[in-house]
Amino acid sequence: MPAARSAGLLAAVALDALLGDPARWHPVAGFGRSAAAVERATYRPSRGAGALHAAALVAIPTLVAARAARGGGPRRVAVLAACGWAALGGRSLRRTAGRMADLVDAGDLPAARALARSLVARRTDALDGPGLTRAALESLAENTADAEAGTLLWGALAGAPGAVAHRAANTLDAMVGYRSERYARFGWGAARLDDALGWPAARACAAATVAAAALCGEDAGGAWRAWRRDGACHPSPNAGRVEAAFAGALGVTLGGANDYGGHVESRPLLGAGPPPDTAALRRAVRLSATTSAVLAAGAAALAAAIPASRGRRRAWR
Repeated sequence: MPAARSAGLLAAVALDALLGDPARWHPVAGFGRSAAAVERATYRPSRGAGALHAAALVAIPTLVAARAARGGGPRRVAVLAACGWAALGGRSLRRTAGRMADLVDAGDLPAARALARSLVARRTDALDGPGLTRAALESLAENTADAEAGTLLWGALAGAPGAVAHRAANTLDAMVGYRSERYARFGWGAARLDDALGWPAARACAAATVAAAALCGEDAGGAWRAWRRDGACHPSPNAGRVEAAFAGALGVTLGGANDYGGHVESRPLLGAGPPPDTAALRRAVRLSATTSAVLAAGAAALAAAIPASRGRRRAWR
């Protein structure tokens, strides 16, 4: 089992690196459409209704993944590889960030604004080149934690069901986890579940970013200092840790005013340096890829070590 889980995780990373997201019939997109349809029937402006909505929608695909993974080692490897590939999305994320840098450099702001809508929840129609660059870099950092660290960590701890549960919770949070009039109460359960599952993943990702910065020639010390100094200033208990680590590694400042459909939030400044330019965004793409490799190695090692340590504890009793 430990070898199967490690192999499944590494296979998922390899599939994502080679193929990227499925062009059609993406399972996460299908889950999102199903969740939206269910919401039309379950929506009530209450925390209880929202909590039941989130619990049911996370539990169903998680149980399906658990049933699919029953069997011998090859079956477990195949199911975890497939589920992990569907959940990861790192290659597509980094390609989109690189495309954003190209569009901003070319001065094609209308196309860059349209592309930004696939990355961020904030309004993009009035963003200039620097605003689009910052938005893309912040999304790249946050989603390196959400789409990669979370999948790899929970896949290491709980196999395919763990990877699926995390991705389902993260997708629901992106759909209903807002403090808007509609979702302030209904989205509370999804947001808190995503916060809980993302808490260890975000910190693992920040630590991996420090290591990755040293490996790819960025400022590892700056990543560590910004993470520890600024990470907790962010309103999210998780996103700020990774965004701060990226800012420190790259020597830039992230944060500032974001417009969410007419509601402007002033986010704290993370890091110390100038605002990011497109050169910093391209360096961030390389930093994200290196961070992903560090996370994959760590997750494979963790998956191999957990059953062995349990076995030793049983032997000592």
